[in-house]
This record gives sequence, C-alpha cells and structure tokens, in this order.
Amino acid sequence: MSRIIDFHCHIYPDAICQRAVQGISSFYGLPLVYDGSIGTLRSLGNLHGIDHFVVFSVATTPHQTQSINHFIAQSVQASHGTMTGLGAIHPDSENIRADLDEICNLGLKGVKLHHDIQKVEADDIRCMRIYECCEEKGLPVLLHAGDARYDYSNPKRLEQVLKRFPQLTVIGAHLGGWSVWEEAADRLPPYHNFYVDCSSSLYALTPGRALEIIRAYGAERVLFGTDYPMWPMEEELSRLQTLELTEQEAECITHRNAERLLGIAPKPAQKVERAASS
Repeated sequence: MSRIIDFHCHIYPDAICQRAVQGISSFYGLPLVYDGSIGTLRSLGNLHGIDHFVVFSVATTPHQTQSINHFIAQSVQASHGTMTGLGAIHPDSENIRADLDEICNLGLKGVKLHHDIQKVEADDIRCMRIYECCEEKGLPVLLHAGDARYDYSNPKRLEQVLKRFPQLTVIGAHLGGWSVWEEAADRLPPYHNFYVDCSSSLYALTPGRALEIIRAYGAERVLFGTDYPMWPMEEELSRLQTLELTEQEAECITHRNAERLLGIAPKPAQKVERAASS
C-alpha cells in the first residue's frame, strides 16, 4: 500500500483523555487499548506506517461544541499536515448555522455526529436541520451508524436521511451499521451519496463476508479507519491486508477516497536519486 490514511480517530486533550476513554469503554462494555491522546496516535502512526489521520470528538452536550472544535482545530494546525479535523455539533444546539459557520472558519472539513451517545434519532427533525445546513455548505457528515442495542442510528433511519438529502455526503461508520452489518448491506448500498468506513467491523466479520460487503458498496465508497483508541492498530491493518482486495480497491480504501472527500493533499512522490556514474 503506497499510503494509509486512518479516517476514524477520536482524540482528547491530555488532561481528560483517560476519563473520556473510560466513558467509551463503559458505553460499549469493552476495554480500550490506547489512551486517546495525540501523542500516542502519532507514535502509532510512525510505528505502523499511517501518515495521515482524520480526527474528531463527540459533543455529548451543546455547550461542549466550541471547546471541542477549538481543540481539534489547534491539533490539526500543530500536526504539520498529518491531520484533518471534523467538527463536533450537537442536535440540541440553539444555533446550528452559527456552529457550522464556526466549524468552517476553523478550517474543519466536515461534521461528526454520534446519535447513540447523543440520544437523538438520526432522522429526528433536530438532526435534519444539521443535514440541511451541511448540504448547503458542502460539508460531509460522518455518523456513528448502527447498534443492535438501540434504534438511534440503524439503517432504516439512515435511509430516510439519504432519501431526503441526496446531495449530502454521508459517511456511515462501521460499514454502515455496527452490529447490524447485514441489514445495512441490504438497505444502504443503492444510495450513491453514502460512504462507509470499515472501523470496528473487520474483527466481527469473516474476511470473505467483509469483502462482499465492501464490494456491495463499491471500493470507491469505502474508507479505512481504526476507531482509535478502540483496537490494536496493527490488528486492524492486518485484517485489512487479509482481504483479497485488488490493488486498485486497496488504493481507494486506504487513501484515495479520503483524499477526494476531504481535500487531503496526495502524498508527494518520493524522489529516486540516481547513482552517480563512475
């Protein structure tokens, strides 16, 4: 693989990262592997050959959005071109348009929502206001998608969003439906404005079934993501490499789709030094 972009990374300030990770661990009933800090993410990228990260955090209340978005923007600015940020927004915000204006002014390239944590259905009227504004501004929306325990972001709700906003780029995390992968793969591939990332999914699917689901969407609509700090990064990379992807499919999934969706600059071609003639 010539380049790897990790499209799904949660990051937190050092002062609160341990507490944030504990909250995620409790929500999913899983021990998290990493601490959620930027320093750990950078070290893992260097170790495993991931040279760019799409980073974000989730606003659990409306008043958190400003501090989260400034933290993400500052982290991106300090990353020397190795990070792209998405903005946090909450469906109960008093001024969705102003929040999205600030996200754009901060240089963030899209929006992250987690309906299950925010406890608002994906097709709720409050979320529809967000999608409408994002469609107008050309901002992609990355959604946590699916959870068999709840019905906030399951495929039938996402389908209503995709029908109503055909010009909105929606990225459904976790192959479009965490723990409800089959229903997502049955319902959602026909919507060409719908992309998926493969974070927190390959561990639960056989390589053959994962490949079938990826090809149902089309590799040009699939993005690689690790869901940092959830899983060992080397295992997520190994699971991807186990899939019998063509070279073109792998290039799309590991970097080309992310570059196109978020305007991430392609990796400069390495110069080959010619040996001096003797």
